[in-house]
Amino acid sequence: METSFWLNKWQTQEIGFHEPAGNQLLVHYFSALNLALASRVFIPLCGKTRDIAWLLEKGYRVVGAELSELAITQLFSELGVEPKIQCIGELKHYSADNIDIYVGDIFNLSPDILGPVDAIYDRAALVALPPKIRQQYTAHLRAISANASQLLICFAYDQNLLDGPPFSIDSNEVSIHYSTSYDIHLLASTELAGGLKGKIAAKEQAWLLEKKR
Repeated sequence: METSFWLNKWQTQEIGFHEPAGNQLLVHYFSALNLALASRVFIPLCGKTRDIAWLLEKGYRVVGAELSELAITQLFSELGVEPKIQCIGELKHYSADNIDIYVGDIFNLSPDILGPVDAIYDRAALVALPPKIRQQYTAHLRAISANASQLLICFAYDQNLLDGPPFSIDSNEVSIHYSTSYDIHLLASTELAGGLKGKIAAKEQAWLLEKKR
């Protein structure tokens, strides 16, 4: 999708992809990453997800990347935190205790800017990207994170029945993007209550991607 597509979604508050209560697969399966407290978790295309508050409350540090500055101003407002804001190259850096968010094009985020991360939590990034961008995105994600292990949340459904986003990411596609760098484990595959967008049957799946040794 063009950047204007997502910026317009936030401007008009057409954010059905935002989960006000956070993601239950995160709650149930985050422990599979086996992280120590205060580990630094990267959330690509994070929006203002409530998952950030959950991770902070559990004692983890969070770093995110997001295109929409409006989403991030709302995020910090809902967290009740006043961020420090500075420009770093083509990105804006919003920061407070235990949280760093980089606003702008994720492809402008370098390993030096991001800093070390212990794990990645991808709930709304891969499924938001059309096929022609996914290979570039997953290669970039691996490069800037040094192949940090991931908890990946995807939807699987018949793409012929509904246009994305969110797009369908099946097991074959997860393997195409990640099998050379990770051992891949399916943790859960559950029927999405009410179907995707209330229209078609879909499964929400949680994948553990463990960095190969």
